[in-house]
Amino acid sequence: QVQLVESGGGSVQPGGSLRLSCAASGSIFSFDAMGWYRQGPGKQRVMVAEITRGGGTNYADSVKGRFTISRDNAKNTVYLQMNSLKPEDTALYYCNVRRPLDYYWGRGTQVTVSS
Repeated sequence: QVQLVESGGGSVQPGGSLRLSCAASGSIFSFDAMGWYRQGPGKQRVMVAEITRGGGTNYADSVKGRFTISRDNAKNTVYLQMNSLKPEDTALYYCNVRRPLDYYWGRGTQVTVSS
């Protein structure tokens, strides 16, 4: 069993920045990948960014150049640095970990971008 605890969400004005954190129980070396997904009001949950065990990264086109995913192996934590936030980035952001045979979700942290 893997437990994920997200933090760092909040309200920010357009153009602002936030950093999300996801602390995982257990070593993140055991995960094939860790990522961030988001679900906006009335929308499906979609991938925002992920980082693989080897350190490769993938981003949704809508966040490329603005968001950066990183990890701290010693702290078993993955981060999502979000810059130049837009109102359309408003969503509930979920941390996800993927292992060879299963996957886990955090409870989510709300990000609201509004003037």
